[in-house]
Amino acid sequence: MSIQNIIDQALKDGYLTPTMEKEVGRICESAAELPMDEYMALDRLMGALLTGEVKAVPRKQFINVMEELALGEAINRIAELESKEPCQLDVGDIAAYALNRLPPLYATTQEGAEYQRQRAKEELQNLIAQQVEEGIQRYLSRPMVPGRNPLEKTQRNDIFEKMTDLLKSLAPD
Repeated sequence: MSIQNIIDQALKDGYLTPTMEKEVGRICESAAELPMDEYMALDRLMGALLTGEVKAVPRKQFINVMEELALGEAINRIAELESKEPCQLDVGDIAAYALNRLPPLYATTQEGAEYQRQRAKEELQNLIAQQVEEGIQRYLSRPMVPGRNPLEKTQRNDIFEKMTDLLKSLAPD
């Protein structure tokens, strides 16, 4: 998909999604030089963002409370195991294994998140512990996979800063 198509869609919908933003960034980073129509499309998008005609959708307007609960349980169990015997456990792998087998608990407010945490402690704590334990056992029993490419931890700037930098770098001298 071209930058022009993405921006046309954003102008039509009135929203720039994180996926659209990422694709525009990917295209810009991979191209040695953008054609003038793509540059003009970026300029239109920047103007639409500044005037509010297009809104950048926040990356997250909600949280999955189960992520923090499963991660916390995994960290506690791993610390306990590593204090007893030398081993190298990957907290991300173990938490992901457990999360793939646990129900999501989404919330959009602090009150909702607290409700979900309390609910999980009362109703799901044993299931969380069981799934983390299974994740640990699975991790210990599997052979190491060569050439693994873990997800990179990337920090993303605000959309306006990125677009401004991008436009400056593409602007003719």
